Amino acid sequence: MEIIDVDHVVIGAGVVGLATAASLARTGAEVFVLEAGPCIGSGISSRNSEVIHSGVYYPTGTLRHVLCVEGRRRLYDYCASHGVPHRKCGKLVVATSDAEAEKIAAIAVRAVENGVENTELIDGAAARALEPALQAVAALHVKETGIVDTHAYMLSLQGEVEAAGGAVLLSHKVRGGTVTPGGFELVLDAPGGPLVVRSRTLVLAAGPWTHPVAAKIAGYDMSAIPPLVLAKGSYFSYPSKPVFSRLIYPAPIDGGLGTHVTLDLAGRMRFGPDVEWLDGNDPDAVDFAVDPARAQSFYASVRRFWPGLPDGALTPDYSGVRPKLAERGTQADFLIHGPKDHGLPGLVALYGIESPGLTSSLAIGDLVTGLLADAAAMA
Repeated sequence: MEIIDVDHVVIGAGVVGLATAASLARTGAEVFVLEAGPCIGSGISSRNSEVIHSGVYYPTGTLRHVLCVEGRRRLYDYCASHGVPHRKCGKLVVATSDAEAEKIAAIAVRAVENGVENTELIDGAAARALEPALQAVAALHVKETGIVDTHAYMLSLQGEVEAAGGAVLLSHKVRGGTVTPGGFELVLDAPGGPLVVRSRTLVLAAGPWTHPVAAKIAGYDMSAIPPLVLAKGSYFSYPSKPVFSRLIYPAPIDGGLGTHVTLDLAGRMRFGPDVEWLDGNDPDAVDFAVDPARAQSFYASVRRFWPGLPDGALTPDYSGVRPKLAERGTQADFLIHGPKDHGLPGLVALYGIESPGLTSSLAIGDLVTGLLADAAAMA
């Protein structure tokens, strides 16, 4: 069996895993990224809304808040300097009732507390002046929100890893692993047969697959693995010319941000995601097909702020799944378990990295690099 030695191993070639690997590669170390799928981003990174979030929603001081705001600023800079297609289009968080207006006002206060720049609370007339098709009594204009070509971003990160002498190994699935005195030893099912990879450090960044991968590593405290709750989100597309030039979000709902209007860089308009709590927690068992019958709830939700949505206009598009760490209807923070949390000097496990994981990815990567550097300095 072939054995390969490397400085760092990151499991998961999604946007967070690649951003972490690129951060480690910038230190001059050799990094291998192990991906069970046939291509980068083949898990949940290819199934999100491609929105660059501003950071207005998350409780102040949480990882989701801090990493989103820092990550968003850095992501815009990165896209500009690396030629990654993106657009800062802005969004409106809209209220269609007085009760929702109170929610929007609370979000405006939190935006200030979270240090999110360029937000403005406006009335319904001002919102309609920006988006004539909109129905709203009030809105929060969030000007720092944008959209990004996620695949182009991931390709750029992959290029950084490979340019530094690292590698992204596709179709390499972790069969098992062991904590060793010098780090970690992983046994992989690879296209050419079983492969052993030994490394000083190990980062688990596999989205909802982080949980089952962690359970395969002998010597890792299984009690450190948090419960996993999966929430599926479906999207429907609108085949005609977009009626909005900005993203449109309703007042938040339990478990998510509500069925909202998203745009992509190709000029398409789509709606989603909704929230469908799944009974199981096996990411391999998720059926990503979009049920056409779910369109009925989309029509009802969207027509609250866009009453002009025509009958029969929605087409099933795609779906994704969120790896949540909280019970249904509640929100949990990101959980980034470093050496101080589980006692293993070279291991960082990333749990519950859902939205705004894409936006936060560069900040998450540097946080992980810092945790591993601190642990090495203490050793």
